[in-house]
Amino acid sequence: MRRNQPCVVLTGAGISTESGIPDFRSPTGLWAQFDPMEYGTIEAFRSDPEKVWRFYAPRISILTEAEPNPAHHALAELERLGFVQAVVTQNIDLLHGRAGSRKVVEVHGSIRASTCPQCDASHSLERVLALLEERPEEAPRCASCAGVLKPDVVFFGELLPERAMEQAQALAASAGLMLVVGSSLEVFPVAGLPQQTLNAGGELAIVNLGPTPFDGRAAVKVEASAAEALPEVARILRQRSA
Repeated sequence: MRRNQPCVVLTGAGISTESGIPDFRSPTGLWAQFDPMEYGTIEAFRSDPEKVWRFYAPRISILTEAEPNPAHHALAELERLGFVQAVVTQNIDLLHGRAGSRKVVEVHGSIRASTCPQCDASHSLERVLALLEERPEEAPRCASCAGVLKPDVVFFGELLPERAMEQAQALAASAGLMLVVGSSLEVFPVAGLPQQTLNAGGELAIVNLGPTPFDGRAAVKVEASAAEALPEVARILRQRSA
């Protein structure tokens, strides 16, 4: 990280598991318990948005109640110290920003707001939570046209936010180091970002429990939880920068 700058961090669900947020693809992950085709696709939402909200509502509560863990705080500190240029995240939980990271690119959207597919009105997370509390048995509806709101997260079958992906690709291509944290690098197009860094002559480091397709090409692979590894990285760099 000291030698190869700028450093861009790419995070996946594994960085948030120690905040109590389930991942998706592990044997105990969300999609081991629920069929993603039934609850996680844009087609499922369009055909039965009420059903999707019955699945989604308790999980949005988990996300909003979760707190950033030491890994999130370590990345924010590394940014303050000048070792991290930006965080590109597949996570929708807002924990990077709450931990203090300033430049965060959310390539899978976030829970920050929900949008009405009928009139395009945007509703804040606070408003959506209030609607769910008022009528917990109903999907939240638009204040303007009464359409069922859609969370501003990327469902299977949807395109990723164009501006966010353009930012992520530009950061990857200019990175001297991409640090992948808590991602199995299985979901494209985001899983292709490390290749862009390598193609441009940058290096790759991975902190993840479990294998990734890029392990053999990484300069460093740390098989450990992010909440254990990243604070130690921050501690060492903090001491050497003092």
